[in-house]
Amino acid sequence: MTEAAEQIAIRKLALDEAHAQLGALMTDRDGWSVPASYGEVAQEYAAVREAGAGLLDLSPRGRLLVSGSEAVQFLNGLITNDMKALEVGNWMPAAFPNVQGRLIASVRVIRLKDEGTNKGTDRNVCPTFLIDTEAATHETVLKTIERFTLAGDFRVKDITTDTVMLSVQGKKAASVVGSVLGDAAGVSGPQAVRQISWQQAEATTDVTVIHASHTGADGFDLIVHSDHANGLWNALRQAGAQPIGYDALEVLRIEAGVPRHGIDMDDTNVVTETNLDDAVSYAKGCYIGQEIIARIKYRGHVAKKLSGLMFAGTVAISAGAVVNSADGKEIGRMTSVTFSPKLNCSVALAYLKYDYIAPGTLVKVAAADQELAGKVVELPFLPLA
Repeated sequence: MTEAAEQIAIRKLALDEAHAQLGALMTDRDGWSVPASYGEVAQEYAAVREAGAGLLDLSPRGRLLVSGSEAVQFLNGLITNDMKALEVGNWMPAAFPNVQGRLIASVRVIRLKDEGTNKGTDRNVCPTFLIDTEAATHETVLKTIERFTLAGDFRVKDITTDTVMLSVQGKKAASVVGSVLGDAAGVSGPQAVRQISWQQAEATTDVTVIHASHTGADGFDLIVHSDHANGLWNALRQAGAQPIGYDALEVLRIEAGVPRHGIDMDDTNVVTETNLDDAVSYAKGCYIGQEIIARIKYRGHVAKKLSGLMFAGTVAISAGAVVNSADGKEIGRMTSVTFSPKLNCSVALAYLKYDYIAPGTLVKVAAADQELAGKVVELPFLPLA
């Protein structure tokens, strides 16, 4: 593919003009042009980590509506978590594995309001779900579930380009969202979901509010039709949310121990190697890859695990660096590394052999012509706030 064709293939956000007006430095990521920063990465980071609220445009994430009287049955055979346990107004983490138990995609499954009676049958409930996944795995998830749409009452609709997803993260996230959307947006549980009507000027639109964090701080994802993106973006800014770009998000998500597809995990990893333990149910029964995942749990443990490494001060190391034990044995490799302003030191995510994942284990990381001392720490690096 020529360079010109590659540039044409890059998608633009519905809020691209709004980001440009704020002087955003744009970068290409997973096929989308997204704001890297608005000029001051340190200030954007502080908006989330200190006493404020950061505003992210996460619209490149894939959003798929799945519905039908057989939606629970079909999805339960494809994902690692128990769809039957998910109640209306809540979400849960899950993963799509392949037959070898390796990770196709990490997702959030959101249970929306039921569509109601399915006419012509005796089925009174037609469940509706929203599957949210990273931009890198959007097409994979869509293709994985689309092939079942002809097998029964199971429908899939890709709403990614019809909607935007904005996220407010930080200590003031709840107050910012509440001041814009009102008390109806209030969510109490850590994985609660609300579908509300928002009166904007002379128009009313639906907003889906998801209590969720991408940074380790309190947070809310807001999904709205693209036609109302500017109105919601501006309202959140006026309420005190500061736009932050993907450079600051990268630091925040590493501090929070959140793995990123294509960087910290992919289809070479068994699901349970990736620190996505909350995404797996061992009581739900059969699904694709279940036998492998269950066998690993009940017969022992994974051979390696995504873990946290902490170093003293700032160190010049990069992703892919080899991790050695204190006595010089190769025990793993780093996948993501950043400097944590909050901890005032460098931190990294790395896959380590299981015998070396205990917090406090001393390691050495190869960097240029030297080895840098570090230690294993429990994830997340920062306590959830």
